[in-house]
Amino acid sequence: MSDRQSSTRRSFLRSMAAASAVSAVATTRLTGNVYELSRAVEPLKPVGPNDRIRVATIGMGIIGFIDSETALKVPGTEMVAAADLYEGRRVHAREVYGDHVDTCVDYREILDRKDVDAVLICVPDHWDSRISVDAMQAKKAVYCEKPMVRLVDEGPDVIAAQNDTGAVFQVGSQYASSMLYDKVKDMIKSGSIGKVNAVEARYNRNSAIGAWQYSIPTDASPQTVDWDRFLGSAPKRPFDATRFFRWRNYWDYGTAVAGDLFVHLLTGIHHSLGVQGPTRISGMGGQRYWKDGRDVYDVIMGLLDYPDTEAHPGFTLSLQTNFEDGGGGDTYFRFVGSDGVINVSFTELNLSRVGIEEPTAKQVLEGYNSVRTFSKAQQEAFGEKYLAEHPKTGPRTKSRESEKFVVPKGYDERYDHFVNFFKAVREGRKPYEDATFGFRAAAPALLCNESYRQGKVLGWDPVEMKVVS
Repeated sequence: MSDRQSSTRRSFLRSMAAASAVSAVATTRLTGNVYELSRAVEPLKPVGPNDRIRVATIGMGIIGFIDSETALKVPGTEMVAAADLYEGRRVHAREVYGDHVDTCVDYREILDRKDVDAVLICVPDHWDSRISVDAMQAKKAVYCEKPMVRLVDEGPDVIAAQNDTGAVFQVGSQYASSMLYDKVKDMIKSGSIGKVNAVEARYNRNSAIGAWQYSIPTDASPQTVDWDRFLGSAPKRPFDATRFFRWRNYWDYGTAVAGDLFVHLLTGIHHSLGVQGPTRISGMGGQRYWKDGRDVYDVIMGLLDYPDTEAHPGFTLSLQTNFEDGGGGDTYFRFVGSDGVINVSFTELNLSRVGIEEPTAKQVLEGYNSVRTFSKAQQEAFGEKYLAEHPKTGPRTKSRESEKFVVPKGYDERYDHFVNFFKAVREGRKPYEDATFGFRAAAPALLCNESYRQGKVLGWDPVEMKVVS
């Protein structure tokens, strides 16, 4: 492709932003107080075959295939290449996407290609930042799966690479594009639950696969796996198929449960509340059930304190992930305010409003209150004074108000996230969940790990994005 053709193509892609427009959330009443959420405008029809965004995926594991499949559903995209260190996945990529898809072991071969516009980075955590920086320097648009970094120290390098190159870079934590959390954001902004004071979130599982005991192929060997390339900056050791296919179970390559799942929770919370991050972070947990050779915990709870700012009131956040939740495992958020609560699951949100109740005279004078411990003379004196200052104005009961909002059947926020990504690619601008947003969600999760390992509360400056004492 000539320089002129390349320039013309880039200009056209920017002009096609409308082809993948994600709009604000609309609501339709289904019945009573139940509403269905929807996007006000649907994406337009596919563009012509010569005007597509050409995609390559680096890392064809579980998420690599899921992300590739979702990306290709967005109008105007096509897959041209894939990289993976295991031969079987390279073979399967061609089986799924066609023999026209070129495959390779070394991701740098993809970055050298002139026909690749965007790369999806779906690799073990210890490779995220390096490949991301390399890809941006190679002038590729980048969609990097969370957590974006394995270490807090790597965050500034990724942010700097995005700023220096002007590359489109989006983190793959799809709650940032979910219509559920868009709705939560609107409700909180409009004062539906009053002043937010606490948030609770959990992401629990109750299965071996959910706890990362992924299946290992029978042909796994040094001949089918590029083990040395996988290790990269990690400590050298002999080939170990379990470590390769279940890398999340080991500190050398992954970021444990917090880096995998807390990041999703933090992304949804930060998006909903418009916050930059906490200032105090603690994590506690341990390996309680999965004694399978892993060296990371399988239960963790985090406690994070968010300061009072001009953008939001101070609040406390509690996070939980339990890989042996015998109750069935579930995911939910609970945004607590002075006037109500919003509960969010994968498919719906429920608003419940009661507010802070004022006690009746009977409750004050005769109920569970200190007045009943006073002497009789003081009870009478207090009662006379109280009734004089609080004349009866009729019943003061509050009715419970509730509303439910559900997503359409088959809704996939990951698709919306890719629509936002490709919209940014066409416009040549920073996505909403750029490297800075992604790092501000990842760092508190990683610091939950550090708090757990060091046994102390850690300080964080969410504005400057650095650890403080």
